[in-house]
Amino acid sequence: MEVILAKSAGFCFGVKRAVDTVYQQAEEKDGKIYTYGPIIHNEEVVKDLEQKGVQVVETKEELRKCKDGTVIIRSHGVGKEIYDLLKEENISYVDATCPFVLKIHRLVEKYSKEDYHVVIIGNGEHPEVQGIHGWSSNLEETTVISAPEEARKFNLKVPKKICVVSQTTFNNKKFKELVEIIAEKGYDIIVLNTICNATQERQAEAREIAGNVEAMIVIGGKTSSNTQKLFEICKKECENTCYIQTLKDLDLSKLQSINSVGITAGASTPNKIIEEVQKNVRNEF
Repeated sequence: MEVILAKSAGFCFGVKRAVDTVYQQAEEKDGKIYTYGPIIHNEEVVKDLEQKGVQVVETKEELRKCKDGTVIIRSHGVGKEIYDLLKEENISYVDATCPFVLKIHRLVEKYSKEDYHVVIIGNGEHPEVQGIHGWSSNLEETTVISAPEEARKFNLKVPKKICVVSQTTFNNKKFKELVEIIAEKGYDIIVLNTICNATQERQAEAREIAGNVEAMIVIGGKTSSNTQKLFEICKKECENTCYIQTLKDLDLSKLQSINSVGITAGASTPNKIIEEVQKNVRNEF
């Protein structure tokens, strides 16, 4: 069997930076280490960090109680109110927000202050989008759009300039589709494609591999937005596409009588897991 592993599979720059930061802090600091939300959307990494004493806090109320340690802001970033809370409560923190996400924060802050209506293309339930949304100076003039029907319903009662940004891990093809729907409404619009280059490359490579193999394996956490997008892309190109978190989720019976299989992984998937899957598939067939 031919096994093709995507070169772009696994940790992206921002995720590796955030994970390395937590491990470093856990080794160097004497006090407690907290992360505001899971550092990345990968259960295996979060469990390993918990064993090293790293605690996850999920709410602002829990955050206020972290004065006995250091809080690490994850790669997804947070809204301005979280920074304000940490400073007001005099809580020590380390900012591991991905630089590409920080750039979007600055753009949203800038254009919202200049009286633009800000449109964020992305999943409103995702922490990255919630963090981006939290940098708008006028939340009533900020809209999150994730699907064509939402873009079609989008309408400003009072016409004004619009600035469009995107979640870094959004599907590039869908982003362009949604922007086109909004642009057709005739607004004065600035489009800033803030999808990370690494995300675009990963999606393009996954699409190409999936279109040339008989089966495709996508590895990543079930709550990982970028992995879900990879699965959607691969599924369109290769019907026999499976989504797994670790090797134990892989049903090898689905790969019987297959001559070629492709493997890709989300930005929050450790190399160890990718290597285990690749090695097992090669050894079994």
